[in-house]
Amino acid sequence: MSKKSVPPATERKRGEGVKYVYEILRDDILDLVLPPGSPIDEIQLAERLSMSRTPIREALVRLAGEGLVTTLPNRSTVVSNIDFLNLHNFFDAITLMYRITTRLAAENRTEDDLQNIRAHQSRFANAVAAQDALSMIASNREFHAAIAEAGRNPYYTSLFCRLLDEGRRLLRLYYSSFDDRLPEEYVSEHDDMIAAIETRDIQAADRLASQHADQIVHQIQKLISRDRRQQVAL
Repeated sequence: MSKKSVPPATERKRGEGVKYVYEILRDDILDLVLPPGSPIDEIQLAERLSMSRTPIREALVRLAGEGLVTTLPNRSTVVSNIDFLNLHNFFDAITLMYRITTRLAAENRTEDDLQNIRAHQSRFANAVAAQDALSMIASNREFHAAIAEAGRNPYYTSLFCRLLDEGRRLLRLYYSSFDDRLPEEYVSEHDDMIAAIETRDIQAADRLASQHADQIVHQIQKLISRDRRQQVAL
C-alpha cells in the first residue's frame, strides 16, 4: 500500500473520513499499488489511518459499487480481479460507446458543452506533461464523460461512464506501457475529436473516435500478450 502522508484524525473535518479512505484506496488500486486479488484488512487500515472501521466500511461499499473491490462469502474484502478472459467483450462495448457518444456530441453539442470538453482536455494535457498517471486517468474519464453529456442521451452517458470506470486499471496499464510518457500524437487525438465535434462533422467524429479506441485497445492487447510470453518464458 502506498505511503501517503496521513494527517491526524483531528485534522479531518467531520464527515470527510469516508471520502479520505475512498480516495486513498481508489488511488492505490488504480495505480496497481494494490494489485488484483490483494486482501484489504479493515483493522490494519483503521490503525494506519487512526480512525474507526465505520468510514472504512462505507468507503469499501463505494469502491465495491465501482467494481474495484469484491466482498467474499467469508465477508473479507479483496481488490477485484481484472477479467482478462472477457476483455474482448469489454473492448467491443467501449469502442462502440466511444463512437456513438462522439457522433451524438457532434450532432447535439452546445457552446457550453464545447467549453466544458476543452477544459477537461486542458487538464488532461497538463497531466500528460506532468507524467501524472492518476490525473491522466481521471481527466481522460471526465473528458469522455463530457463528450457523452454533450450527446444528450443519458442512457448512453450512464453506460459509457460505467465502462470508463471499469477500464481505469486497464488505462493504467496503457499509460505504463509508455512509462507514463504518452506520445503527443495521442494527446492530439483528443483535439482532433473536439474539432470534429465543434464543426458538427458527424462522420469525422465517428472515425476519429473509432481510431482513438482502436489504438488504445491494440496497445493494451500488445502489452498483455507480451507479459504472457514473459511469464511463459520464466
